[in-house]
Amino acid sequence: MPRPNLARSAQAFAEAQRILVGGVNSPVRAFQAVGGSPIFMRGGKGCRVKDVDGNTYIDFCGSWGPLILGHAHPVVVSAVKRAIASGSSFGAPTERETELAELIRGALPSMERMRFVSSGTEAVMSAVRVARAFTKRDVVVKFDGCYHGHADGMVVSAGSGATTLGTPTSPGVPAALTQLTVSLPFNDLAGVQSFLASRGREVAAVIVEPIPANMGLIPPRPGFLEGLRKATLECGALLIFDEVITGFRVCFGGAQTLYGVAPDLTVLGKIVGGGMPLGAYGGRKDVMELVSPLGPVYQAGTLSGNPIATAAGYATLREMKRKWLYDLLEHRCGVLVMGLEAAARKHNLPTTFHRIGSMFTPFFQAGPISDYQGALKSDTTRFGRFFWAMLERGVYFPPSQYETSFLSIMHTEREIEKTIRVAFEVMPAI
Repeated sequence: MPRPNLARSAQAFAEAQRILVGGVNSPVRAFQAVGGSPIFMRGGKGCRVKDVDGNTYIDFCGSWGPLILGHAHPVVVSAVKRAIASGSSFGAPTERETELAELIRGALPSMERMRFVSSGTEAVMSAVRVARAFTKRDVVVKFDGCYHGHADGMVVSAGSGATTLGTPTSPGVPAALTQLTVSLPFNDLAGVQSFLASRGREVAAVIVEPIPANMGLIPPRPGFLEGLRKATLECGALLIFDEVITGFRVCFGGAQTLYGVAPDLTVLGKIVGGGMPLGAYGGRKDVMELVSPLGPVYQAGTLSGNPIATAAGYATLREMKRKWLYDLLEHRCGVLVMGLEAAARKHNLPTTFHRIGSMFTPFFQAGPISDYQGALKSDTTRFGRFFWAMLERGVYFPPSQYETSFLSIMHTEREIEKTIRVAFEVMPAI
């Protein structure tokens, strides 16, 4: 399959490998999942990005989700310029932190009190700590294929059975620590209920991506999230929604508003920072008031609530308060996915498309897919061919079968139509 001219990217990658680990600062950027070396980006505007070789692409990665307004949106750029002109960091409170927090709480009322941090990983780590302090329990339940950052207790996989304790998926993570994490199959409510019925009094929290987007996009089955809410209440565990991806993406109030399920704690990131490094965790007042300086649970960060990040986040969320933007995203993403499905169907390619709002994943398998084990049956080699064929024609998807694609409000009908046309061209060759 022909590939675009990436000579300068190849040179930049060689230079980066001499000083950066693997030449990248996050593993998926290395393009190993699609076979090849990474593209180095130079800039972006609207729904398009340009690489260092001068190639321009329609971007369905969107920095892995936060750029719901697209690249370099004028409102965000203006907000960041004004903020940085006044100073990049103070290590002291600013009014914008409170303003952003009020905007978030207005959208997610379950977040009665919150704390800003610098990343989703940091937010998860902090939320789990306060959950353990509140319940005075140690065990945390997560789900296979759900990603909650790289904190030691979250880098686990399921053990030999559906209810066995987790085993480390990375060297350097003590097995003893991950014995406090249980990994269960997503969408298996009966399995969760069975485990909590027998072990629930040991469980501090159940943490879940309400719409998993790190094994490809997997919708929750009807009743699954409601069942988690009921089961955690019955055993006295807290329910944590990791809405780093879904927060302000599926609707202004996130997945908890979409499905009508209020968690005890919520973890946010990505869109709340408007493309800048920012995360947040929050929830019930009685739980969050255990956090220092009100309570004994220690958590701190020099750059937490950074004024540049909060300015970008506030500008983004203020724009997205307009419901018609979500209606527009819903419509355009629906048109795109229907077109991609038609292209695959015409050429008899086994595919399963999942979409919720402006997020979607093309799985190269017939399906059905409801959990991590099902997602793993996808043809990753064929996805790699699809990725490069689309890229060669100017369309940039996330470089992994198990990531989720995103639309921004800047993807117009023109870009949607071009992407569908290109898909019809490349499907016979993959």
